Amino acid sequence: MFFSFINDLKAKANRSKLNDKEYEFLFEEDTSGEYVVFDTETTGLNPKKDEILSIGAVKIKDNKILTSQTFEVFIKNSGEISSKSIEIHRIRPIDLENAKTTEIAIREFLNFIGSRPLIGYYLEFDVNMINKYIKPMLGVTLPNKKIEVSEIYFDKTISLIPQGNIDLRFDTILKKCDVPDMGAHNAVNDAIMTAMIYLKLTKEK
Repeated sequence: MFFSFINDLKAKANRSKLNDKEYEFLFEEDTSGEYVVFDTETTGLNPKKDEILSIGAVKIKDNKILTSQTFEVFIKNSGEISSKSIEIHRIRPIDLENAKTTEIAIREFLNFIGSRPLIGYYLEFDVNMINKYIKPMLGVTLPNKKIEVSEIYFDKTISLIPQGNIDLRFDTILKKCDVPDMGAHNAVNDAIMTAMIYLKLTKEK
């Protein structure tokens, strides 16, 4: 009760800072019955200095992944992409030649997610990366409800092996949930695999 009250106060305070009324819909109650699973590919792991290179997302409804409703955008980068990060996300400078500006990409992403709950793997990082851009643009941070799949996996696993050392690496969770590895780890594929993990974990509750 108390924490719910505090969260309501934080949400109201966040909404009061919105400087673009076009995005009031982010704070409206979601009635779609849908969830959005998303992932970002970035130049590094520091939201303060690194940048988003791409965003991938897919919707879930009625325990089904809506593969016809995916979102993918590549974003222009202001600096060089290190060879180390290219090895991870496979995004080369040539892949960003026709990329969109950060503002256009973020606005398209916000229109895609609406006020739907967000699902992700280590979602806090991806949300922080998005917030880095929307805070200066709109004055607010993402108000959407957030669901972390590694937390669901941990809670289910700890109940079975309370003294165990639980491996929360993405590839491990993928295998433990018997979800196929789609190979290329780009933002959209990672979002779809995360969606499959989420459905597997929640169906077995």
